[in-house]
Amino acid sequence: MYPTNGLPNSPVVCITGASAGVGRATALAFAAYRKASIGLIARSADALAEVKAEVERLGGRALVLPLDVADPDALDAAADRVEEAFGPIDAWINVAMVTVFGPVHAVTPKELKRVTEVTYLGSAFGIQTALRRMRPRNAGTILQVGSALAYRSIPLQSAYCAAKHAITGFIDSLHSELIHEDSGVRLTTVHLPAVNTPQFDWARSHMPRRARPMGTIFQPEDIARAILHAAENPRREYWLGWSAMQAILGNSLAPAFADRYLANNAVDGQMTEERETPGRPDNLFHPVEGLHRTRGRFGLPHNSLRLEAPSAAARGVAVAAGFLLVGGLGFAISRMTPRLR
Repeated sequence: MYPTNGLPNSPVVCITGASAGVGRATALAFAAYRKASIGLIARSADALAEVKAEVERLGGRALVLPLDVADPDALDAAADRVEEAFGPIDAWINVAMVTVFGPVHAVTPKELKRVTEVTYLGSAFGIQTALRRMRPRNAGTILQVGSALAYRSIPLQSAYCAAKHAITGFIDSLHSELIHEDSGVRLTTVHLPAVNTPQFDWARSHMPRRARPMGTIFQPEDIARAILHAAENPRREYWLGWSAMQAILGNSLAPAFADRYLANNAVDGQMTEERETPGRPDNLFHPVEGLHRTRGRFGLPHNSLRLEAPSAAARGVAVAAGFLLVGGLGFAISRMTPRLR
């Protein structure tokens, strides 16, 4: 078992994707509630400078580290700078991601490669960067921001879903390795529901209408507070929101039903009525300056957010139901199959 003690007072934290959305909100939460010293990692130096000023107004300290997380050498150099400025890194939080909206046949090989490099490899490189510093000290927390889509893929987001599946598999391997070492390094993943971030304004899209989050929408500030709690109370993983739990458990129980449900609901459900603007700037390869902010454009819903660590009971229910489902199918098939004489 990993230790369950929290982070120290005024921790040193590195956050990737810190210029906007959940990453930006997380930096501000660590500054406001824990007076943290934060390495701010993203591609836009101007946007990170804005976040740095906000962090300092809230009582934290910050270092601007403009880089692309797909570059492992740049991540390693950034971690060195954080430790030179603030001391040993207590927590590393991976939030950075890019995505492409559109059907599989419309996503180009170049686009698919880029989403993989940032959303999967960028997270894996960040974890390796943290481990190189934490393992020798036998201390530290690594938090990966995941998604319900790491368990249940949806149409029009194949590249992103695949990358989130991949980093979950990478982390599963690491869990076993850390347990084998009896390591003091703590590892947790927080799987998110739909969140109102700017990604729906600047992600590349091959859809005819503008993208929107699907399902119940939560605000980045609520997600950030949950991430802060998870970093201080690390468990194997957390599921945020009932909608995330429904997606994860539902896919475990009835994936074929989920396929059909999403086929009927998740295509139009990810688009507004507004026409997409052909050729608009997107952030797949370069940041879109001027759009960096914490929230997206989807109003001010205040949905109640539950932070759940999947309990043994929940997993047991899923596994038992899965066995019952498989057993029932097997029985039905056996009844329909002619016996050999």
